[in-house]
Amino acid sequence: MTTQSAPLADVELPPFDVPPTVEVSVDADRRAALREEIKALLKQRDAVLVAHYYTDADIQRLADETGGYVSDSLDMARFGHEHPASTLIVAGVRFMGETAKILNPEKRVLMPDLHAECSLDLGCPADKFAEFCDQHPDRTVVVYANTSAAVKARADWMVTSSSAVEVINELKAKGEKILWAPDRYLGRYVQEQTGADMLLWNGACVVHEEFKGEELRDLKAAHPHARVLVHPESPPSVIELADYVGSTTGIIKAAREATVDELIVATDRGIFHKIREAAPGKTLIEAPTAGQGATCRSCAHCPWMAMNSLEKVRNTLRDMSNEIHVDAQIGRKAVVSIKRLLDFAAARKQQIYGANDA
Repeated sequence: MTTQSAPLADVELPPFDVPPTVEVSVDADRRAALREEIKALLKQRDAVLVAHYYTDADIQRLADETGGYVSDSLDMARFGHEHPASTLIVAGVRFMGETAKILNPEKRVLMPDLHAECSLDLGCPADKFAEFCDQHPDRTVVVYANTSAAVKARADWMVTSSSAVEVINELKAKGEKILWAPDRYLGRYVQEQTGADMLLWNGACVVHEEFKGEELRDLKAAHPHARVLVHPESPPSVIELADYVGSTTGIIKAAREATVDELIVATDRGIFHKIREAAPGKTLIEAPTAGQGATCRSCAHCPWMAMNSLEKVRNTLRDMSNEIHVDAQIGRKAVVSIKRLLDFAAARKQQIYGANDA
């Protein structure tokens, strides 16, 4: 589908600092001791560990081993809602903890590090975003999951990378014009897929923005049989070279189903743990972040995700610290946009099952 590129918001945003990626090496014996300590504490505290695909492999393994969950941000929150534990340990970044709290207001939500942020969240301050929305009252406000509770509270819809195209297609069919935030690359991809009238906030993920199209083309030439799997938060020059474009969960599924032995992956390398589980024996190659204009602020791994560690998980459980709080009024407003997506997904699932049953 060929469409005119969606315009970007003309809003001056405050700068934010990207912390250096610090990955502390811990020997095997120490890791094993921490895992056993955490397992005992999870039982003592009536807690469950939910982790994002981009966190350390040790944390992902621990979540799986203890009856927790590893997934994307919305599924993490949804799992926490369905699990009987009274405390959720959310290994990820702050907006994920907030989403879990919004969907589970009666539960205690803790995080290994409250300073674990997200560039998309930081790049969309709630006050400036509210002003922007007020300037365009004729548009339906759709925000990506990677936003604060306050931004979700201002939105009509929240979407994920796996649901965005379907939701926008439905809104377009109703004749609605869209105000989209915060990721301009994902917004542009969705607009190109749907042809919807979209006005885009000018945000970007520091991880995915670093992938380089020209260097990816060279890498493809060096690995002509490799399949390229790309997250839609990446720049257009990277997306256009992809064999598959989709969410984290979608990338894992595409890797499992790929009939080739080599996979070039353009998303946070934390996902490689789950890809290796899903597609053992396949060679995984990081998409290039070096090249013209590179800053290596992320080098294919989110510096805020890297703040999560086994030791911090242990400390949080031991001290019952780093609790996430969401203002009750903001939470009541934010849950509306989230539940719209959940209801939409449930209805689509019912349609599919109904069609299959027929």
